[in-house]
Amino acid sequence: MRLSVLDQSPAVAGRGEDEAIRAGVALAELAETLGYERFWVSEHHNMDALVGTAPELLLAAAAARTRRIRLGSAGVMLPHYAALKVAEQFRVLDALAPGRIDLGVGRAPGGDMRTATALNPNAALAAEGFPQQVAELQAWVGGARHRGIVAHPRAPAGSGAERTPEVWILGSSTYGAQLAAQLGLPYAFAYFFSDGQGVEAALDLYRGLYQPSERHPQPEATICVWALAADDGETARRQALPRERWWLDRRRGRIAPLQSPEQVALAGFEPDELALLAGAREQALVGSAAEVGARLRALASRLALDHVVVNTWTYDEAVRRHSYALLAAEFGLAGSPQAFS
Repeated sequence: MRLSVLDQSPAVAGRGEDEAIRAGVALAELAETLGYERFWVSEHHNMDALVGTAPELLLAAAAARTRRIRLGSAGVMLPHYAALKVAEQFRVLDALAPGRIDLGVGRAPGGDMRTATALNPNAALAAEGFPQQVAELQAWVGGARHRGIVAHPRAPAGSGAERTPEVWILGSSTYGAQLAAQLGLPYAFAYFFSDGQGVEAALDLYRGLYQPSERHPQPEATICVWALAADDGETARRQALPRERWWLDRRRGRIAPLQSPEQVALAGFEPDELALLAGAREQALVGSAAEVGARLRALASRLALDHVVVNTWTYDEAVRRHSYALLAAEFGLAGSPQAFS
């Protein structure tokens, strides 16, 4: 099974948000060394927990420090922007990292609607035009002259579609699945965002309605999961406490930086919170590398997938890096995880 990495630039309590940005770029280097296929970054705005606001800039930095791994957005929140400008940005990225750029786009605001309106005064209407935006983006990012306009820089003549950035549709509902199928594009389901709810329906709809395209004659789907591996299950579960605290707080509308495992353990959980966590922990991809690997394989088999994107948050960056190294070893990726143990 192929594995990739999603970095959401998670902020940590008591440390500068700039550290999260630098850690993400360093993680791209590690992911390449360990043999991961792709490294994707997300876009969020006005959030104290996730501080990656400009994926195109993070990808440019990652492109300068990697040589093989595919780099992409997961994703650009397209209704905030003009499709032409996004196409130009990713054509520039392709010039920096030829043939290894993914352009994942989503319709969600990546924050609250007040912030979405600050980014685009027509935010309330922009999401309705998402399908047209994606179609125009495809044309421009692929090097076509559309509406009499070309997005520069263009790829060398005769380089083929595989050289241009690969457009993906991201989503956590059937809307994105249907659009990806209609346009003949790859589709990534945000499994971690919805705790897996609706994934079967979305993937079935995508595969059933898929319209072959020149670049993608067959449907290509993946899911983005949250997972954490450690040397043993007890350690993994303790290191997962900050994310559990965040998960519970998010349900109450509070989105704050990650606390330390010690802080979370000391404060504990309320009885109603423990009841919520009990079900979540049964399904969580948390444990030793063998445990997480077995659950990932079972999930991928159930959903007929051969590619999974792994998202990991930890208070300690060394713990996150070690988790990715353990999973690389568990799945036999082409790297040397022992060097990062």
